Amino acid sequence: MKPVSYDFDAMRNVDIRTVELAELVNINDVNIRTDLPFPQKACDYIMQIKNPYCFRCGDVAVKVSYSSTNTTLSDCMGVYTRSIF
Repeated sequence: MKPVSYDFDAMRNVDIRTVELAELVNINDVNIRTDLPFPQKACDYIMQIKNPYCFRCGDVAVKVSYSSTNTTLSDCMGVYTRSIF
């Protein structure tokens, strides 16, 4: 089997404002194969979702991005939770 090559920069740079909703994979249709080791599981996920940075959830387009920081999601959620109580 020939290895698949992905252009992650192009995937990351998709403009959520102009992308066609019908072109995005619905994350609800993706099956995570829990029987696979992580590397194969990750490849299988990317093959199914097509673009891990831009997909849809039902009728909503979703764009995932990450900032260059050492702050974790848990840190952010802790700050947020403390701010609402």
